[in-house]
Amino acid sequence: MDTSDIPNVIASALKPLDIPALVGPGDPGHPPRILLLYGSLRPVSYSRLCAEEAARVLRALGCETRFFDPSGLPLPDDADADHPKVAELRELALWSEGMVWSSPERHGAMTGIMKTQIDWLPLAPLGGIRPTQGKTLALMQVSGGSQSFNTVNQLRILGRWMRMITIPNQSSVPMAWKEFDNGRMKPSPLYNRIVDVMEELARFTLMIRARSTMLVDRYSERVETPMDVHKRVSS
Repeated sequence: MDTSDIPNVIASALKPLDIPALVGPGDPGHPPRILLLYGSLRPVSYSRLCAEEAARVLRALGCETRFFDPSGLPLPDDADADHPKVAELRELALWSEGMVWSSPERHGAMTGIMKTQIDWLPLAPLGGIRPTQGKTLALMQVSGGSQSFNTVNQLRILGRWMRMITIPNQSSVPMAWKEFDNGRMKPSPLYNRIVDVMEELARFTLMIRARSTMLVDRYSERVETPMDVHKRVSS
């Protein structure tokens, strides 16, 4: 395990993934694929910086990570689904097996930038595959002031609505501007929590990805005709 890019981590305390104990039958065998979304376009975006720290931990654990840059993403219903940024986001969602959503708290809620990204991810299948159903999700938020859980609580509701398996652990970083130096997060219990969350996400993703089809199989959908499904998701 290469921890050279995460100097705040005590290498001997970071456990490698026990892949044989975690994976299900028919596991694809490739590194877990994690998409990271962040909710701010500021030049110094602490939600992005936290996501970058999270990605470094995930890569040390053997995951493959990708980011989506929300700059230029149109508002929902203000462009067609073939808009290049929308197509890019949806392609990344289909590629992923798990996600990290990292948003600032603004006016006591997630940012519009964060919500716009989620709103462009459809519940209806794309190419026969739902972009989010049965995939894992980890939640993080940053605040400029005292610690809050408003944003992660809202994101947790959205994760359930998107039929994702949202892991129990989560990260909330208060006064985020105090926690970084030259773009890297300082050693602290807040940083350790991010490591905890990413360890949990990696494990859950390995446990679930080969089992997700079975876990989200629904009686109500099995008795629907294709026309019923089309009418329901289109309404």
